[in-house]
Amino acid sequence: MGEKDRIIPIEDGTTLDHIAPWQASNVLKILGIKKGADITAITAINVPSPKLGRKDIVMIEEKELKKKETDKIALIAPNATINLIRNSKVVKKYEVELPEEIEGLIECPNLTCISHVLEEPIVSKFVVVRKNPLRIRCFYCDKVIEETDIPAAIIIK
Repeated sequence: MGEKDRIIPIEDGTTLDHIAPWQASNVLKILGIKKGADITAITAINVPSPKLGRKDIVMIEEKELKKKETDKIALIAPNATINLIRNSKVVKKYEVELPEEIEGLIECPNLTCISHVLEEPIVSKFVVVRKNPLRIRCFYCDKVIEETDIPAAIIIK
């Protein structure tokens, strides 16, 4: 039984492919899709992949992702491919692309960073030091974060 035989395709919406294994739930968190949401999402976790060995897939019906959402996904799934589906056909396919600077998408884990000061509204800002594997640095306090240290919890909703 091949991958295509195991996964039910969607008619209209977005498919996120080539997500690292066991990251599908984090992708759903980043997109704000949780239990009780009025949205249909299909996940395939740790499925065989000729390209990656193993991967996750997330399919979301009736939703087209915005740039800010794909930027967030790139933080935890930098090799993800986005497929826009219309009438059961892929009408657009592209890879997520991480910008050189990341603003307002992730909180600095350094609690003494000025971005956490409540008196002054300061938008978090990170500079991409390396894309693969991902390494980012806080613009304000120079705290470096590695790809493996970016849990969905510090990604701003």
